[in-house]
Amino acid sequence: MIIILYLSVALIAIAFTILVVYVSKTLKALQATLTNVAGTLSGLENQMAGITTETTVLLHKTNALAEDIQHKSEKLNNVVESVKDVGDTIQQLNVTVKKVTTTASTNLEQNQEKINQVVQWSNAAMEIWAKWKQKSEKKQQLNG
Repeated sequence: MIIILYLSVALIAIAFTILVVYVSKTLKALQATLTNVAGTLSGLENQMAGITTETTVLLHKTNALAEDIQHKSEKLNNVVESVKDVGDTIQQLNVTVKKVTTTASTNLEQNQEKINQVVQWSNAAMEIWAKWKQKSEKKQQLNG
């Protein structure tokens, strides 16, 4: 019976040794896998650092672009205000010209009769001048 006990202990020792060998192989394979995972995570960490750097640079460029757009928008607002002022000035000029034209037209209508009289007197004066000139020429021809 002691032999059975020794055989059983020997069998248990052999089984335990086989189990330890397989567990050891499994743990080595697991170690290789974990080493690959660690390398992959390290590469991923480096890539994330690069992405973070690029994102930071892109964010700075975006902020600079937004600031540039803001400045240009302010300048464009100044141009629009200037154009509006020019438009207002032209409108005021048109109103003034219209008033002057209306006033001149009204004055011309009111003074039309006086103007007609001035024109008639001018025509009469020109006729008298022409007759006087003719008489002067006739006198010179007779005297000459």
